[in-house]
Amino acid sequence: MTVTISYPHIVKPEGNPARLERLPRIRVSQIAMDYLFQGWSPDEICNQYPHLMPAEVHSAMAYYFDHQAEIEQEIEDEVKLVDEWRKKTPPSPIVLRLRSQGLLPPSRS
Repeated sequence: MTVTISYPHIVKPEGNPARLERLPRIRVSQIAMDYLFQGWSPDEICNQYPHLMPAEVHSAMAYYFDHQAEIEQEIEDEVKLVDEWRKKTPPSPIVLRLRSQGLLPPSRS
């Protein structure tokens, strides 16, 4: 007997990241990052993002726990992409000014 698991509110188009059905710009990995890096519970994620329904967040978390390697690889790839972008992109004039005034920490390069 085969058991099929479904994740209400989540769609996983072939070759694309899993995302919310109602709000397709929000990926499961984004919700998982708030859980992993901010330490937020699903309820806190809903408090921080009132446009998300609790059922959507819980479904995204269920998908994350069932597909942890996939989602964590997606997060790792995104972190690498951001790091590469930061290395290639010079700081904006406002960032330079705020750093010179001691209002931002020095560059991490």
